[in-house]
Amino acid sequence: MFSVHRHPQNPLISPNTERPWESLATFNWCPIREDGITHVVYRAMSESDVVDGQRLSLSVIGYAQSRDSVNYSCQRIFISPEHEWEKFGCEDPRITKIDGVYYIFYTALSVFPFSAPGIKVAVAVTRDLSQKPEKHLVTPFNSKAMTLFPQRINGKLAALLTVDSDNPPSKLAIAYFDKPEDIWSEEYWKDWKQNLGDNVVDAERGPDEQVEIGAPPVLTDRGWLLVYSHIQSYHGDKKVFGIEALLLDLEDPRIILGRTRGPMLVPEESYEEFGQVRNITFPSGAYIEDGVLHIFYGVSDTYCAEATVNLEVLLDALMPEVEAFARFGDSPLLSPTKNRFEELAVFNPAALRVEDVTHIFYRAMSTDNTSYVGYASSRDNITIDTRLDGPIYVPRIPYEMKNIENGNSGCEDPRVTLMGDRVYMFYTAYNGTNTPRVAATSIALDDLKKKNWNWAPPCLITDPRLDDKDACLFPEKIDGSYAVMHRVYSHVCLDYIPSLDFCENTLGTSTPIFGPRPGMWDAERIGIAAPPIRTDAGWLLLYHGFAPDKIYRLGAALLDLDNPHIVKARTADFIFEPKRWFEREGIVKNVIFPCGLVQDGDRLFIYYGGADKYVGVAEGSLREIMKMLG
Repeated sequence: MFSVHRHPQNPLISPNTERPWESLATFNWCPIREDGITHVVYRAMSESDVVDGQRLSLSVIGYAQSRDSVNYSCQRIFISPEHEWEKFGCEDPRITKIDGVYYIFYTALSVFPFSAPGIKVAVAVTRDLSQKPEKHLVTPFNSKAMTLFPQRINGKLAALLTVDSDNPPSKLAIAYFDKPEDIWSEEYWKDWKQNLGDNVVDAERGPDEQVEIGAPPVLTDRGWLLVYSHIQSYHGDKKVFGIEALLLDLEDPRIILGRTRGPMLVPEESYEEFGQVRNITFPSGAYIEDGVLHIFYGVSDTYCAEATVNLEVLLDALMPEVEAFARFGDSPLLSPTKNRFEELAVFNPAALRVEDVTHIFYRAMSTDNTSYVGYASSRDNITIDTRLDGPIYVPRIPYEMKNIENGNSGCEDPRVTLMGDRVYMFYTAYNGTNTPRVAATSIALDDLKKKNWNWAPPCLITDPRLDDKDACLFPEKIDGSYAVMHRVYSHVCLDYIPSLDFCENTLGTSTPIFGPRPGMWDAERIGIAAPPIRTDAGWLLLYHGFAPDKIYRLGAALLDLDNPHIVKARTADFIFEPKRWFEREGIVKNVIFPCGLVQDGDRLFIYYGGADKYVGVAEGSLREIMKMLG
């Protein structure tokens, strides 16, 4: 439950044709901060060259520095092939300083075409980054990545490495050294490899995954934080390169104390999606400064980029069983009744608080699968005071009348917004055969209070050719126009209409602002939850999403106040998921689907559908959710 912020000036280092050694690519960089200067080492690639009779793009390790962590200068070759064991390239450096010595581990390539026996780890050692380092071959076996802890552990130098990187299944493992010379001792590694099972950090989740050392571990007061690469569908055609994090025990880093529940960053921006190799985000460095974790990563095997995350919020999120919203007991707020219109299910409720009363507008289904809108109210937000025996809104236009006997039809998933003295309700109109469309209606606030259900005639406001659902009206004008959020196919869209005469002003455009993220909890489909609420930092929008596991979960996004098309932040992890029986078992299993959000000071109450059969309510803190987005 945290958000990751890409640097607004990404990519920070790009290929430069004026320097032939880095004219093709600059990526997989690793920083070290000293005296206000950021020193970085990175992989640089030239255009095609001939090495030992073989034509290839040669990789070397470059160096650069920056005083403002934005503009990098003093670029030069720091490590280049000199020995037989690295003659076809030096790749992917990780730098650590300990005991006054810089250790730069890198991948050494001794064969071409590249294959596992010729891909090993080497190290360059120096006390001065301006001097040429001393180099050693480290692993006698296949290994692509290694990094040193920045402090001794139990009096020993400690390193993490990936074993058999190119001969999967690979293993993430730890090694301890009494003295620096052990690092490049072939005898040491022979004994170590025989006992590999005792040294493994078990970071994999499943058989079709690959883990790779990312950044050097960083020290926190809760443990060693390791930012690493996690590749989903490693043996398939659609690999997903994600950045994840582990929290390791301070005394025994083999012990995993916590971890992200999935990737916290995947390729989304154009510089991450397009390059030498498409759709790559690969972590290679990190440091902590002023409570912020800075993540350095390579993108599309072409550029150097940076992202940040609030360290405290990230560490909290690594602990299991942490959610942003707390339920009230183990029972739903509303369940189906013997009333005909809600005999099958009650779910997906909108909510509006007016004068100390929360009005709940919920979707109700009869046994012939017709959807209506039912009504309940609460003064304390968690106890039902009033519940009506009949629907307050019924299907009225042909587009929501049933076309197939016992097929789904009606008025689905309402969202309500108060504007002036009227309450506007958007819902999905469906007849069972045509594409779902958004309909809009309204009622006078005074009629709502008196329970006089004098709804205005509904109007369809979306394109009949588009699958358009999950819609709401912003609670205030944006730049003189009325803003409507809706979900077209798999993307959340934001568009404007000049007035609230819906029959005259339909949505003529579908402008996406964000969509699913491959490999993450919301990889398959997303949609808005309740209408957004205004905060000092931006519009807070809760949204639902699911991955191929089809479990509906809840996340949050922060939109710019003046231009809500700008997504300022988005939680990398979900903040609420199905856990109670009424969220897991019902008409559709494993669903939480909020359509209502009520604010009472710092308290936020979400009203949600559980398993497409029940209504639930949960409470969270606005302050804590905003911290997750900070």
